[in-house]
Amino acid sequence: MPLTSPRRSALSDQVIAQLRAQITSGEWPVGSRIPTEPELVEQLGVARNTVREAVRALAHNGLLDIRQGSGTYVVATSELAGVMHRRFAAAEPAHVAELRSTLEASAARLAAERRTAQDLRQIDALLERRERAWESGRAEDFVEADATLHLAIVAASHNEVLAEIYADLGGVLRDFLRADVGEELRPEAHMDHARLVEAIRAGDGERAAAEASAHPFGCRLRPLTRD
Repeated sequence: MPLTSPRRSALSDQVIAQLRAQITSGEWPVGSRIPTEPELVEQLGVARNTVREAVRALAHNGLLDIRQGSGTYVVATSELAGVMHRRFAAAEPAHVAELRSTLEASAARLAAERRTAQDLRQIDALLERRERAWESGRAEDFVEADATLHLAIVAASHNEVLAEIYADLGGVLRDFLRADVGEELRPEAHMDHARLVEAIRAGDGERAAAEASAHPFGCRLRPLTRD
């Protein structure tokens, strides 16, 4: 075996780690297109084949999606998130809504009991950002703002396991919310989250849980019916 092979393998692993760090740090958020292959070659100072190998490895692990003619996009922030994204992409929408409702109700109850002053400031700022995104009429901005607000509420539960599971499901939840919202924001689909935030602020866990479970998605999802 040529002596250069181990060095190539180590370099490839190093590039994979660098690209993964860009994703997990949030510098390349879910849904964003990463730099092109020539741009990465220039930024990292490595050969084109090394970059290509690293990108393919992260795509295989579910963090990236290579779209011919469009570019390469971030679809998950961890390998587990990638697995969940692939596993539940075709799930029944009502089942995903029920899962989100369950997780967010539990998180909201805990957040009402454990939130700090800093948590409340963050949640208030994100609630305001969500409302501005709605008023802008830009559906994608609203999806991201809504998802970020809920992520902050889950983080305020100060349950690291719950927060990590919810974050790993983030791509799945965004996809279903995006499909539910559609390309145009409709006035009848607006969901007021001010009462949820006020319940958390008041330390009312039961009311916070009820508010969180009342609207996991918008109006387009309907309960499952059985023949």
